[in-house]
Order: sequence, then structure tokens, then C-alpha cells
Amino acid sequence: MVKITYIEHDGTTHALDLAEGLTVMEGGRDNGVEGIVAECGGACACSTCHVYVAPDWVDRLPPMDPMEEDMLDFAPGSDPARSRLSCQLKITAALDGLVVEVPEEQA
Repeated sequence: MVKITYIEHDGTTHALDLAEGLTVMEGGRDNGVEGIVAECGGACACSTCHVYVAPDWVDRLPPMDPMEEDMLDFAPGSDPARSRLSCQLKITAALDGLVVEVPEEQA
């Protein structure tokens, strides 16, 4: 199991132990994290699973592909330094301890 911490806009924290192979979006959505809407179900066709990655994790994540970059243009409050689509972050042991914050616009 991999520990991922989700922080909702109001400060509610969910420290979840999640199985490898899921996405960060699936882990949040399936465990009731407010603001992980995931309207497209993980197809990288919307930006409703947008999260801010903790600053100390930004350089530890796999690089974004062009499709994710394009979709982040539609995410309200997108931060070029920290924004990611959680549907594009596959949970692996390398993500153990990852912390993400849900933007206010998705609350």
C-alpha cells in the first residue's frame, strides 16, 4: 500500500493507504475526497481532478504529457509550478508520502 495525503480546500485531511496501479484521482474519488470530481472518469478530457502537488514533490513526479498540459489550461486556479491532473498520476511505490491539495474552485 502507498500512503497519499489529500488536503481539501477547507483543511480536511485524508491520509489514505492505496493500492499500486490506481491513479491519485481514483484514490481520492473512491474515498470521498471533496473536490475530486473526475467528470471524465480519468480520460484526461476535463480538469475536474486538478490538484496542487506539495512543493517538495513537484520534481519527483513523472513529467506531464502534452495532453495533460493542455487540459490544465482549463483548470481554474491552475498553478504552472504545482498543478497536475490526478488522473494522470499512477500510484506506485515511488509516490509513497505524496501530498496533494484540492483547489478552492473544486470545493
